[in-house]
Amino acid sequence: MKQQLQQFLNFVKQRNTGSKHTLDAYELDISDFIAYLSSQSVDTFDDVDRIVVMNYIAELRLRGGRQGAMKNTTVARHLSSLRSFYHYLNTYVGVIHNPFLYVKSPKRAKRIPEFLFYDEMDAFLASIDEQDEAGIRNRAMFEIMYACGLRVSEVVQLKLSDIDFQDQILHVLGKGDKQRLVPFYDLAKDKLLYYIQHVRSKWMHQVTHEYVFINQRGGQLTSRGVQYLMEKQATLCNLHIHVHPHMFRHTFATHLLDNGADLRVVQELLGHSSLSTTQIYVHVTQDRLKKVYDQAHPRA
Repeated sequence: MKQQLQQFLNFVKQRNTGSKHTLDAYELDISDFIAYLSSQSVDTFDDVDRIVVMNYIAELRLRGGRQGAMKNTTVARHLSSLRSFYHYLNTYVGVIHNPFLYVKSPKRAKRIPEFLFYDEMDAFLASIDEQDEAGIRNRAMFEIMYACGLRVSEVVQLKLSDIDFQDQILHVLGKGDKQRLVPFYDLAKDKLLYYIQHVRSKWMHQVTHEYVFINQRGGQLTSRGVQYLMEKQATLCNLHIHVHPHMFRHTFATHLLDNGADLRVVQELLGHSSLSTTQIYVHVTQDRLKKVYDQAHPRA
C-alpha cells in the first residue's frame, strides 16, 4: 500500500497538479490512513468499505488533544486527500470502488480570526534583540510579514527580485500562483535593507540563490522554522497567547480595517479571490469596538 501511495505522489508531481503544501498533506494524511488500515488488519485498498471509513473518521475525531476533538477543518482535509487518492486508484490502478465517494465532510465552522492588538504587536517587534545577526533577520522578516500581510509560505518563498525598494512594493506570488502587489512602509524597508546588506550577504557563503530569508548556513528558511522563531519570540516578550504566522496576516487585515481601509482594498492586498473571505475581518473589528465600548462607556 505504501508503494501505491508513492506512485500517487509521483503522479501528482508529474502532472504538476498540486503545490508542495498539497503534496505534504497528501503524504501525511494517506500514510496515516494506511497505518490505521494496518492496525485493523485491512491488507488492500479494495478491502476498505464504508464501515472502515466511518470507524477511521471516529478515531480521527478522538485525536483532538486538549481541545477534546479534532477540528472539522482537519478531518475535512484528511477526507479530501483520501478522495483524491481513491480517484487515482479507481482511474489508474484498477481499484473497483471508492468508499469515500458518498462520505460527507464535516461543515467548517467560521471562526473569528485571532489577532494582536497594536500594543501587543509593538511589544513583540520591539522585544527582538537586533544586536544579534539572527535577531536582525527576524526583525526584518516579522516586520515585512506584518507590513504586507504575508502567508508564511509566501515569506519563505520571497526572492530578492520580488522587492522593489524604490517604490516600496512587494511582488507576492500567492495561492494558485496568483500575483499581487503590496506596498510596505519605511520602517519595513529600512529593516529589510539592513538585513540584506549586512547579514544575508555574510551568511550566503558559497551558496547561490535568491531567497530572502535564510539561516546561518545560507539555506532557505522553512515554514516550520518561521513558526518556531515566532513562538520563541512571543515567549521572550511575555505574550501569554499562542502566536503563529497566520496571526500576523489576521493582524494586518484587522488593523487596516480598524483605521478605515476599504474592504475591497484589503481583499486585494490579501489576495482573496472572494470578498466573503475578507468579510470575516469586519466581524473582528466590530467585536473589538464592542469590547472597547463596554470597557469605556460609563453606562455600558
